[in-house]
Amino acid sequence: MKEICSFSLEELKFWMGENGEKPFRAAQVIDWIYAKDALSFDSMTNLGKDFRAKLAAEFAFPVIKLVRTVESEDAETIKFLWELPDQKKVESVLILSGDRRTVCISCQVGCPARCAFCASGREGLMRNLSPAEIVEQVLHINRFLKEKGERVSHLVFMGMGEPLENYEAVVKSIQIFNMAEGLNISQRRITVSTVGVVEGIHRLSKEELKVNLVLSLHAPNQHIRKKIIPYARKYPLEEVLMAMDSYARETKRDITYEYTLLAGINDHVEHAKELAELLARKQCTVNLIPYNPIDGLNLNRPVKEKIELFRETLESFGINTTWRYTKGKDIAAACGQLALQK
Repeated sequence: MKEICSFSLEELKFWMGENGEKPFRAAQVIDWIYAKDALSFDSMTNLGKDFRAKLAAEFAFPVIKLVRTVESEDAETIKFLWELPDQKKVESVLILSGDRRTVCISCQVGCPARCAFCASGREGLMRNLSPAEIVEQVLHINRFLKEKGERVSHLVFMGMGEPLENYEAVVKSIQIFNMAEGLNISQRRITVSTVGVVEGIHRLSKEELKVNLVLSLHAPNQHIRKKIIPYARKYPLEEVLMAMDSYARETKRDITYEYTLLAGINDHVEHAKELAELLARKQCTVNLIPYNPIDGLNLNRPVKEKIELFRETLESFGINTTWRYTKGKDIAAACGQLALQK
């Protein structure tokens, strides 16, 4: 069965024409889903009963189901657990920060990258999510926010999965998020994170999208990177950085490099100097992420003084930095903590 939240307005208009319906019906259906927060075809009351039955026979909606929510103690992070049609489960996170309402989206069940410090890939990749399974995470969270008079403002593909290994579904979902008749989220408020899938980076640069691209760098050299990021064995650091430079040129978007600080592994002053040399003369920002603890992993977060020294060293070489304030650690919703749920 087709999933209606995988359809753009134009695709739905085409389907209407192919199936004996007036094209304007597509806009009515889109309006019910994205503006009027319909929870089923039956609730689309200005559509004829026979038409609603036809839609229900052809399309699945909704395709994901909320299992539970967990709120952090500071009430600034809410984690959502979703059940998919095959009973597999994924998580996404709503982050409340000032006026921003950011959703951290999952795009795969599990993750093929298996980074040493991340819970999402511990059991590998189960399957890709469909565009509808991605879109509905945001759609349902937006409905949750609208009850409070708010709406989703920013999206980050930083949940479970490697976005560029589910390329078509991720790009399709971005186009649907950006759809004026839908959630109408600006592409400039959408961020895609990748561990460094070189061919995917080049392909994304040709899409005429204006999304932000973030590289999970996490090491100042190929030697350390291979130890903590298995994908580095397939994609040499030099090739990854060249692909990121190409993306920046093609899209005129600045690049962010994420760097998870792991005590005793990549947090020395020498590592900061090497990182600064690696990124010299690049229009970029380094986002420092103190490691978030995961049960069963023999890794530690550096002490605050060491993190501050690492940052000061980078900035002394002219590298722009941010230090990600950890949100949601108490509910395992922080960076790297989203995991497969059975």
